[in-house]
Amino acid sequence: MAPTSEDAPIDGSRSMVAATLAARNDTTCRVREVLERVGEKWALTVISELGKGTRRFSELRRDIPGISQRMLTSTLRGLERDGLVRRTVYPVVPPRVDYALTPLGETLLDTVLKLINWALEHVDDIDEARRRYDAR
Repeated sequence: MAPTSEDAPIDGSRSMVAATLAARNDTTCRVREVLERVGEKWALTVISELGKGTRRFSELRRDIPGISQRMLTSTLRGLERDGLVRRTVYPVVPPRVDYALTPLGETLLDTVLKLINWALEHVDDIDEARRRYDAR
């Protein structure tokens, strides 16, 4: 059984995470798959948007600048497959499809918002670091 955050003291959580990710076993591979999914280019933005409430596909497409229909479809399918998003199809004409975070997806929302806020706060710092690096 893989260690959990409840198994480690708070000050030891970094070493527990590092040890878990360094291990070469089935649990580590599965953890990496989950991190890969939520770390995809559009996943954080989609999760953030769905954190505002149930949305239709067209609303998500309109409110996420730069995302293509194909990429939004792919991202939603992946998040649905992983149990983070619920897709509800209504038998009406024209068809209506709603997307919402599942209870599991809602547990991720605070972390996603913190990561997005961190990026907003530090985007200028990162741009400057890139300029310095590229100037070498």
